[in-house]
This record gives sequence, C-alpha cells and structure tokens, in this order.
Amino acid sequence: MGLAPTTATSAALLVAVGLLLLRARRRRKSASSAGDAAQTHLHDELAAAEAAVEALRARLAALGPHRPLGEVRIFMDGAFDMMHYGHCNAFRQARAVGTYLVVGVNDDASITRCKGAPPVMDDAERLAMVASCKWVDEVVPNVPYVMNDEYLAWVIQRYRIDFVVHGDDPCIVDGRDVYESAQRAGKYRTIPRTEGVSTTEIVGRMLLLNREHHAPPAPSDGRTTPTPTGTVSAARSRSASSEAVGGAGYVPRESKFMTTSQMLNLYSSGCAPPPPGARVVYVDGGWDMFHAGHVAFLADARARGDYLLVGVHNDAVVNRHRGRNFPLLNLNERVLSVLACKHVDDVLIDPPWHMTREMVAALRIAVVAHGTTHDANDDGGRDPYEVPKALGVYVELPSRFPLTVDTIVERINANHERLAAKVQKKMVAEGDYYANRYGFEEGGS
Repeated sequence: MGLAPTTATSAALLVAVGLLLLRARRRRKSASSAGDAAQTHLHDELAAAEAAVEALRARLAALGPHRPLGEVRIFMDGAFDMMHYGHCNAFRQARAVGTYLVVGVNDDASITRCKGAPPVMDDAERLAMVASCKWVDEVVPNVPYVMNDEYLAWVIQRYRIDFVVHGDDPCIVDGRDVYESAQRAGKYRTIPRTEGVSTTEIVGRMLLLNREHHAPPAPSDGRTTPTPTGTVSAARSRSASSEAVGGAGYVPRESKFMTTSQMLNLYSSGCAPPPPGARVVYVDGGWDMFHAGHVAFLADARARGDYLLVGVHNDAVVNRHRGRNFPLLNLNERVLSVLACKHVDDVLIDPPWHMTREMVAALRIAVVAHGTTHDANDDGGRDPYEVPKALGVYVELPSRFPLTVDTIVERINANHERLAAKVQKKMVAEGDYYANRYGFEEGGS
C-alpha cells in the first residue's frame, strides 16, 4: 500500500534536509587545508544551506501533524448544555461516519448573545463533559454559537476535517442554514437525532415537585395511583404539576426513548472483563444528571488501579435515600450515561446498597473509592461501606469539582419562570418533529 500524499511529501522534505546538511558538512571538512578564502566561501555555503533547511522545515510544519493513512476526520459542534446520553449517542453516530471525531463546544458568551440567557452549565463544566465521552477524540473550545462561512472554512482547514456532521433537524439562523457552505463543498452529513430524550424534557422533570415521572399516569376519576413510596391522588397530582411550572399546565410526556439490548451493546463497546492481576477499583452511586463532578471523581478513582467498575443503583434505592423527585433520570438512562464515560471499564447494574465480602471476592475488588462530596450514607445506623472498611480496601477521595445534582436543580429553579415557558414551547416543537418524521396526522398518536 502506498504512502498518503501528506506522508510522501513529509518524507521527501526530510530526505532533502538531510542531503543538504550532509553535503555542506562534507565540503567544509575537505576544505580545511584550502586556505582562508576557500574556508570563507564554504562558511557562506553552509549558512545558505542552513537557511534552506529552515525554509524546508517551515514547509514541513505547514503540512500539519502526521495524518494516518485512511483517517476520516469528523467535526460537529453544539452547546451540549446539561449533557446527557442523547448527546453521547450523537457523538457515537458522528464518529461512525469516520474514524476521528472533533467536537466544538459553544462558549458561554456567544450562547448568551444568541439565546438571551446563559447556559445552565458553564464553559468548564460543558468542556469537561464533552471531553469525557469515549467517542470524542478532540475538543475545540470557544466555538461561536452561530458559525459563519469563514469560521467553518477555518475549522475545516485547521483540523483537517473531511465531513461536518449535524442532526437531521435543520439548523436555520436568520433564514439561512448554518452549514450551507459545507453542504456546497460536499462535506456535510446528517445523523438521526436520539429519540425520546432532550435537554428540554429533562429540564421539565426538574421543574416538577412530585414523583410523577416515575409513576403510572393518574386515572381521571380521582382514584389514587401507586408511586414508588405511596399513593397520590389524581387531582393532587395534576394540581402539583400545574403549580410546579408556574401554572403553565405542563405535564411531561411518556418517554419515547426505548433502551433495546442493541443500544446497550453499542454503549458497552470497549467493555471487557478485567485482565488477570488487574487492580480493580469499585465505586457506586446514583449518577443522576451525570455531570462534571462525577467525571472528575471517576477519573481520580480510575487512577487508583487498572480497571474501574461502576455500580449504578436502581430508582427505588436512589429515591429512598434522596426523596422528592429523584432520580431525575431512570436506571436505564443513568446506566447509558455512565457507560459513555471514557474512564469507566464496566458497569454493575443495581448493585447491593451494602457491600458484602462475597461481592468483593467475586468481583476481585482491590479498592473501594468514595468521594468527599456525596449524599448521606446513613441507613439506620449501618454503614454501606462497613465491609470494605474492615477489609482495609476503602479509600475516600477529595471531590475536585464543586458540583452536585442539587446545584443543577438550584440553577434551574433560579430561572424557573423563563425555563417553564421555554419547556412548554420546545415540547410542542418536539411533538411536531416526531409527527413530521413519522407522518402522523395532527392530533394522532
């Protein structure tokens, strides 16, 4: 197989550099007894050769980093606010179009200018989340929320992009498609959006003050409906929903996201049993609204060994310890979020709350790590980490990122009125998207 053009050019330039230096040095050596005039002439020749070498090196640098043969580089951009498993699935699909994924993250300032309000998560938090996804190879910060043709052309040239990828919903700003220039150049590809999940729908869950998104629909005759921890009347349930969104009357729709075994398999790519002798680190938690604080902790935990196993507790366990409307994401959604993190080697779904000796032995756990920022672990006076502490394998890691799910909820509540109106409007738009995609008639199901 021949060398790629870039590789061949680089090789030719390196050979030329070597020949010039060798020729000059040989002439200087052979002329050592030829007199001062000849020596001066050779010095001049050497200086000219060295100048030519510098020029060749500059040309070599202009070619950019070595590009592996067959590499196809993809670019996509976005705000990725409150990044969730739907965003990760978009990254997975985009990378599948090629072999290397570059993701541009819009900066706070440009988002605020274009949307009239800042994102919920700041630049550092959103950059950390995007960089943590196992399908992302490179991250570009400070990408404007609306790219003009000149900026997009710069991105394509600077990062050697073969294709620009976006979801199949059009990106129209001021009546014009943002990716029009990439389309004209034949460098544009679309991917289907991940159905059943959106930032809008998740924000809607946070605006609720009850457990409705985990409960079956309330009957219309006023009878009580079972919930994970009791019953709630249909009338009170509807009233709570209305009050929770400032009277907007918004009630979240049933999730359209369907966690198939194929989807779990796709997210599990790269998962394998720990190799013999591997130092297995175990951590557990709810991982609700998977965020930059979680990512920082998982990176630190992974550094304590060779293999990181992450336990994800079920909805009932999380709700029992957190209360209110937690978890905001159900077990399947939280498992996918954790599986998409590059620091994670495998996930243990619905582990026991209290660790046992059998569990430590069966999973070959060498370290059990826990963060200093966490929910109260009190369970009637019994410590869930009693066993690993007794075995001497428990370690507490300082939490580097001052972020929790409660922090995120507080940010949402601080903008309650604006976000409630936005959620209601966006949910209508999303309903139209699904209706158009599948050809449903208006008002159909």
